[in-house]
Amino acid sequence: MPAQAESAAPPRLLFLVNEALFFTTHRLPVAVAAQAAGLEVHVAAPFDAGPVETIAAHGFHYHDLPLERGGRNPLAELRLLARFFALIRRLRPALVHHVAMKPVIYGGLASRLLRVPAVVHAITGLGFLFIRDDPPARLIRRLIIPLYRFALGHPNGRVIFQNPDDLALFLAQRLVDPADVVMIRGCGVDLQQYAPAPAPAGPPIVLFPARIIGDKGVHEFVSAASALKAAGAEARFVLAGRRDPANPTDVPEATIRQWQADGIVEWWGYREDMPSVLAQAAVVCMPSYREGLPRVLIEAAACGVAIVTTDVPGCREVVDDGRTGLLVPLRDGPATAAAIGRLLADPELRAQMAAAGRAKAEREFSVEQFVADTLATYAQVAPALFPANSLQ
Repeated sequence: MPAQAESAAPPRLLFLVNEALFFTTHRLPVAVAAQAAGLEVHVAAPFDAGPVETIAAHGFHYHDLPLERGGRNPLAELRLLARFFALIRRLRPALVHHVAMKPVIYGGLASRLLRVPAVVHAITGLGFLFIRDDPPARLIRRLIIPLYRFALGHPNGRVIFQNPDDLALFLAQRLVDPADVVMIRGCGVDLQQYAPAPAPAGPPIVLFPARIIGDKGVHEFVSAASALKAAGAEARFVLAGRRDPANPTDVPEATIRQWQADGIVEWWGYREDMPSVLAQAAVVCMPSYREGLPRVLIEAAACGVAIVTTDVPGCREVVDDGRTGLLVPLRDGPATAAAIGRLLADPELRAQMAAAGRAKAEREFSVEQFVADTLATYAQVAPALFPANSLQ
């Protein structure tokens, strides 16, 4: 009888992710679609009360992970790896979707050794270990590259990349079989929820909508804000994002408060109402050092906001320089200030870029297309779970 009951149970899709919040903001529509296709959805991530409530409200099964994104304690990492093994062995999923570095590496190792029937890996960006080039970062890269190679070598897997630069790096290091590669640019946005709105009254707002860490370019943004204010710019410069103590480039709260006290920026903290936040912006600026493909820039484009960002992997996939926004060199505060200043001084140019950005979002970045592309990737490795007619 137990064997019959087990055989009648729906197949299980397990998401292994490094943040519950990231799952709810970036993968929830895919999980909803998979559930509608008849799969039992499980989500494993570190506990975070609000996002876990959202996960449960959708009827998904939640599992806690002892994952610290910036953690390097060997015993803690071994406990995490053991947790991946125990969870996969217990759930026996038909398909596992690993998202971000540690789930890809550790979850990929466990999935391969436990012979999970099908896996999908999402390379969502390479993080500070590939941005930095100091001796500790180089050492860790040498350690994780062989682990990546093994984890991504599952005999029935696909590896999703968001930009061609990350793909080229993995191919050059022979970390992935070209036959297993899928390119899905970004996570899509709801074009009804993120839509242009009338410009608010008052001084224009220049918005930095990201975690308050150095790798997102917050220091260049603050430098640009300071220079523009000193030059007499009548604009408000706003940070809308949370700190990230797990990241080595996290900015201390005391520093942020000092920027506020000096009258350079306002700090709105983490916001869940991003459509209304973006609706207040005249310019969105995120001079990041490297990205997978930043969802917030897609959201800004969908909301019809001109963008200033860096000419680096991920960011340049969203912005067409001179058409939907302006690209500036990496780590260049003066160039960032000049680009922002140009847009503040030319409302007509901002409006043209806003319209072009919205059109690009409609063509390339709808959430419906993202879901369809992801389910099609699932179908490549698990065709019995996603018949062709179910993807229409």
